[in-house]
Amino acid sequence: MMRALLSRTPGGPDSLTVETIDDPECGPGDVVIDVHACGINYPDLLLIEDKYQFRPQRPFAPGGEVAGVIRRVGVAVTDHRAGDRVIGLTGWNGMAEQVTCPAGKCVRLPDAMPFSEGAAFLGTYGTSYHALKQRAALKRGESLLVLGAAGGVGIAAVELAKAMGAYVVAAASSPLKVAFALGKGADSGLVYPSKVDDSRALASLFREAAPASGFDVVYDAVGGSYAEAAFRSLDWGGRHLVVGFPAGIPALPLNLPLLKGASAIGVFYGAFTEKEPAASAENIEELFTLYGEGHIRPAISELVSLEDAAGALVRLASREAKGKLVVCLR
Repeated sequence: MMRALLSRTPGGPDSLTVETIDDPECGPGDVVIDVHACGINYPDLLLIEDKYQFRPQRPFAPGGEVAGVIRRVGVAVTDHRAGDRVIGLTGWNGMAEQVTCPAGKCVRLPDAMPFSEGAAFLGTYGTSYHALKQRAALKRGESLLVLGAAGGVGIAAVELAKAMGAYVVAAASSPLKVAFALGKGADSGLVYPSKVDDSRALASLFREAAPASGFDVVYDAVGGSYAEAAFRSLDWGGRHLVVGFPAGIPALPLNLPLLKGASAIGVFYGAFTEKEPAASAENIEELFTLYGEGHIRPAISELVSLEDAAGALVRLASREAKGKLVVCLR
């Protein structure tokens, strides 16, 4: 038997309950992981509210990114063994003492990486590296505006863009969050309002922070009314990365891409890992190299217990969190 944080009905974090349930089963192509740590990500909130692209059968536990030790392997698994330290991209069910994960969605955890950092690594750095490398084709010397720069994927984008040689402007909703991003290497920062009353005024604020005639790339992990203002700050031929929508799904006037010769580019890391596994594996190796060289390191602001995980999800939903929140189970 094991403990898990379960969603039995659609709702917010207060709908979750810690319960004792049966240990998970292991299919032929699966591994079962003893979970040491589980990263908390924004899709966890969407999953429990039935607002995500996938709707797991209930009851399920949120948590799509874990780090731990393989307890057992399925009969068809040849590339992992019991006792291996791994990161697993489970999709859900990670906020539990054990979880079943397809073997193909596990990668070996470097010996020098703690479990807490492993559980905060691939979801954020994987997303942001795919966004900047494959989707935006960010080049050395280009300029990047990061919205939500103090969040998990945002701070990862700041670190990675600096490692790639870009000029980075970190935008966030408070001076403390901007200072946090500056401490992670951003070249400059700005505070945007918590509510957008005038999109053009906000666009002017963004443009004033941009070098030359505008940004080459916008990394948008916020959405809502901030998206149009940020798009207006792009230079000719700019690229607007669509990463997430905690402020709501934006309605972008399509004359803006026309007038700027610019592109709105979707970033869906989960689909990328499945449709382009070779490119994904190459990205992961490069990320581990950057970690080993000290260019990137997960910014974990809180380590919480399973009993406190629902409260951490509340802080994530209210946009109070900086960096990553991680649930520790062992």
